[in-house]
Amino acid sequence: MKIAIDAGHGPETPGKRSPNGMKEFEFNSETALFLREELPAADVFFVHHHAYDRPLAERVRHANRAKADLYVSIHANAFGTGWTSPHGIETYIHTSRPARAMAVANAVQQKLTAATSLYDRGVKTADFYVLRQTAMSAVLIEAGFMTNKVEASLLQTRAYRKTCAQAIAAALRQVCL
Repeated sequence: MKIAIDAGHGPETPGKRSPNGMKEFEFNSETALFLREELPAADVFFVHHHAYDRPLAERVRHANRAKADLYVSIHANAFGTGWTSPHGIETYIHTSRPARAMAVANAVQQKLTAATSLYDRGVKTADFYVLRQTAMSAVLIEAGFMTNKVEASLLQTRAYRKTCAQAIAAALRQVCL
């Protein structure tokens, strides 16, 4: 199985940071690295770049050209400005609700919420570019809120990032590998 991993927004994406200064890419990229380590039996490759912001169209083109079987986009959520109360984990698939993507998303959501004990915001649909333009099944994971003080503290730890990667990998092994 060939899996394209997208570490969400790039290192220079403006506005994608917690109120205390953590860039979302810090969480996304380290979690992506841990996820690759957790999937030695799969053909895993990154569609993002660690040094600069790679445009979404380029990420999707890379995955499509490589004929990936699955696209996994890792993110940390945010709401409003400053510290806010929304919390939890949610996983997105495209609004067309492809069956395979739904199976992957349900497994990811279940494994992530069980592993982290964070609130289950459920599997949702959206017309996000990376979900709409990929030729393969695709999921976009929001692994907690950078604007929630408790969750931001977790998102900043190596242990939480590794836990998220392990849970995502367990879900992928359950459904895909």
